[in-house]
Amino acid sequence: MAKDECNVIEKCSSSVGKGMLSEFEPQFNMLIELKDAEGNIKKSMKLHNTMTSAGKNGIMDQILAAPTLPKAGWMELGTGSPGATLLGAYLAATRIAFTSLTRLANVVTAVATWGPGVGTGAITEAGIFDVVTQNTVNMWCSASFSVINKGASDSLTITWTITGN
Repeated sequence: MAKDECNVIEKCSSSVGKGMLSEFEPQFNMLIELKDAEGNIKKSMKLHNTMTSAGKNGIMDQILAAPTLPKAGWMELGTGSPGATLLGAYLAATRIAFTSLTRLANVVTAVATWGPGVGTGAITEAGIFDVVTQNTVNMWCSASFSVINKGASDSLTITWTITGN
């Protein structure tokens, strides 16, 4: 009987350890909204996206007392498909600073808005970066999606939620 109790304890300990190791897996998700000049929603998409190695490294680096990597602070739009480190075909003058960056418990929300005349065209990709210079690394996460045709008077808002589970 004592042996059975010991086995139960071993199984519980083993399960807890595995669960803890697999629990911290950041999830990145997006809401994309295209609005016309009057603020009416023309198109809305919810999708999952890809977290890059640079993103994983950047998140972990921020835990250090003196981080060596810059924090993510910019989004960029493109017309191709993202690669491992950059967008496939970035749109000129579309790397902009986050409009807002907030955290509630284990969820960080980054928002960026491209106003009228900025980033017009057939948009099919977006990314989050840790430098302001356009078409340079490090891209923390990216997504490709069906085309969003942003006209000159439209605005586009991307809300990216990063959840650490």
